[in-house]
Amino acid sequence: MRVIGIDLGTTNSCVAVVEAGVPRVISNKGGYKTTPSVVAISESGRRLVGQMAKRQAITNARHTVYAAKRLIGRKWNSAAVNHCIETCPYEIVPGPHEDVRIKLRGKEYSLPEISSIILQEMKLVAEEDLKEEVTHAVVTVPAYFNDLQRQATKDAGRIAGLEILRIINEPTAAALAYGYGKDMDRRIAIYDLGGGTFDISILEISSGVFDVLSTAGDTFLGGEDFDARIIEHLAFEFARQHRVDLRKDEMSLQRLRDAAEKAKIELTSKNETEISLPFIYTREGGEALHLQTTISKETFEGLVVDLIQRTIKICQATLQDAGLEVADIDDVVLVGGMTRMPKIQEAVKEYFGRTPGKSVHPDEAVAIGAAIQGMALIEPENDVLLLDVTPHSLGIMIHGGGFEKLIEAQSTVPTSHSHEFTTIRDNQTSVKIVVFQGESPRAAENELLGEFVLTGLRPGPAGAVTIEVTFDISSDGIVSVAAKDLDTGKEQSITVTAASGLTEEEIQAMIKENESYLVQLKEGEDLEKLRAWVRKQVREVERLASLLDGSSGPQRMAGESAETVVSQARAALDEDTPSALKNSIDQLESALSDLKTFVD
Repeated sequence: MRVIGIDLGTTNSCVAVVEAGVPRVISNKGGYKTTPSVVAISESGRRLVGQMAKRQAITNARHTVYAAKRLIGRKWNSAAVNHCIETCPYEIVPGPHEDVRIKLRGKEYSLPEISSIILQEMKLVAEEDLKEEVTHAVVTVPAYFNDLQRQATKDAGRIAGLEILRIINEPTAAALAYGYGKDMDRRIAIYDLGGGTFDISILEISSGVFDVLSTAGDTFLGGEDFDARIIEHLAFEFARQHRVDLRKDEMSLQRLRDAAEKAKIELTSKNETEISLPFIYTREGGEALHLQTTISKETFEGLVVDLIQRTIKICQATLQDAGLEVADIDDVVLVGGMTRMPKIQEAVKEYFGRTPGKSVHPDEAVAIGAAIQGMALIEPENDVLLLDVTPHSLGIMIHGGGFEKLIEAQSTVPTSHSHEFTTIRDNQTSVKIVVFQGESPRAAENELLGEFVLTGLRPGPAGAVTIEVTFDISSDGIVSVAAKDLDTGKEQSITVTAASGLTEEEIQAMIKENESYLVQLKEGEDLEKLRAWVRKQVREVERLASLLDGSSGPQRMAGESAETVVSQARAALDEDTPSALKNSIDQLESALSDLKTFVD
């Protein structure tokens, strides 16, 4: 079977495949190797994805979703969600399970549903290229994604019609792309700064074994934040001059976003860039205001210096977790679009004491690594072995609100660990197991993953009943927890699935809706092919009929008959149904046959 690799990015997504041992990125219909991770619903209710969605974002800002990856797997009351509510033009609303939903044209979409639309687009890109159905994939996520976010990503894959064989961390995937097919024995650092997230992973590569020593990151630090600094700068200067806050107007804010992104890109190679946004705002009296300014590279670097330093501090902590010094690192590899920024390259070089390598494509390496992992899963004779780690500690809440770690951060996955606890009250017949992920000694300060109740315990004095709690983490980083009464053998368990905020019924409904959409999409494509063929045949009939102008007898009759057929074909185009178009094609081909008899 085919297994594709998908980099589900914050800003752009990418799909790759390995053929005959050679990985390659698959281009979309437009010829581009990356597709904007943007979803929109048009005024007519049509679903738009990728470049089509991005192009209409200014005029349809309220119903165009970008950077959805920053919200996936988040709880409604989280700081990240509050930040997005304040800065994003689209409507973010609470879901029924303390999750996050996005409202577009009156309909609420879950975050896995939005992500599934992008994954489905990547699936279609692959199928168009490979000329066959694709149902299996390896999908990447930021290394610092927690269990909630990973499970939500898996749900997105299911909704998109993909069986996700493995979820792997983005920097680990980049390392696979870097070391695949090479005989090396190196210790490397993958510095991955993309559109929405930052990750740093330390790995050892030797004889086809990719062993992750430590990983860390920030799931809310990326190119979007660099853009935001430019937006704030432009908005502040405009407000100072005109007493108008452009961020409060949806269309103006979207124009600022586009201008900020373009300025950021231009300043990677230029010392200064000009920003010109005519008619950016119109006052109530009709006075049009324009934004015309320049930003220097020095100004931009000053706006984001703290963001760059945040990445370096995370690098320091990751090296400490691995028990290594900077001198122990042989290579530093840059991944992610933001690493094109010269100031970032300088900061990385200064910290690690060596020039970072650019041997992998910053936008394509992650998808290629995912495809390599996909190949490794289905070809047992391959020599690629990936040993990844969990970025967060896992445990349960204990009496008094404390957090008992059962699996430490940076543990190699898959892994399992058990610990025994006792009852705290006389004749206690049940116990609630509350599962958290994080590093704080206080449970409430960590991420709640889920909870369940073990009932039917043997009554007895406090401390007399022993309960064994077992944590399992799969190679995807998905958590399962079981609790067992060692006296009676009674057991309860959960796989933490609260991540996406979706019930199984909701997921199945979304799968059916997506399948219906694909049928409509296929019917639309088939209809467009029929239209194109009718138009082509009409042009050919008209061309040949024009050669018989002024003729008499049978030639004249053939020309008049052709005119009638063309008129009927145009009516069929207006009717726009498959049956009318197919019937018209038959008539046109018959007319062409008659005309060619006389013209030839």
